[in-house]
Amino acid sequence: MKKGLLFVFLSVFAISGVFAQVNWKSIEQVAQTDWKTNKKMVFIDFSTSWCGWCKKMDRETFSDPVVSAILNKYYIPVQFDAEGTSTFSWNGTKYSNTQVPGQRAQTHPFTRAILGQKIGYPSFAVFNKNGGLTQILQGYQNAYEFSMTLWFLCSGDNQRYTFDEYQKIFQEEIKPEMMKKLGLNK
Repeated sequence: MKKGLLFVFLSVFAISGVFAQVNWKSIEQVAQTDWKTNKKMVFIDFSTSWCGWCKKMDRETFSDPVVSAILNKYYIPVQFDAEGTSTFSWNGTKYSNTQVPGQRAQTHPFTRAILGQKIGYPSFAVFNKNGGLTQILQGYQNAYEFSMTLWFLCSGDNQRYTFDEYQKIFQEEIKPEMMKKLGLNK
């Protein structure tokens, strides 16, 4: 009886997304990617420890089972501290960020190189399978919006539709097939 209740309890949590999580990689791990054999797009989440909207994305969007399934299956997901001190090479360029003790953290040079003049958090960069930057997304998005955007980019639908068209047909035409491919038929 107790085992049965435990199973039901765990099933409810799994279905509700409590156990849904993105399998984040470090920038150092992904910087070693062999772009000639890579089969996934790279998704980088630029965030900081002080960013409230970043924490909201972690809590509400990245914990969503659909968002985490898309990121885990079709992307190499990276969480990157946009003010951190990591040192790595990306596409042949070395990036390093030295902090001065007692001073406010500096924006990492990699953050500036990718986001350019539009630095804000949260920000996200999507790289194609060859390591080329294809899209920058900025600002908080709820799970539904974010899953639609991620699927638009990884499915190739961005080659067939404008995003405005896509938003209009997503719920009825695109989402059912997406859920089937993710194994999340609801």
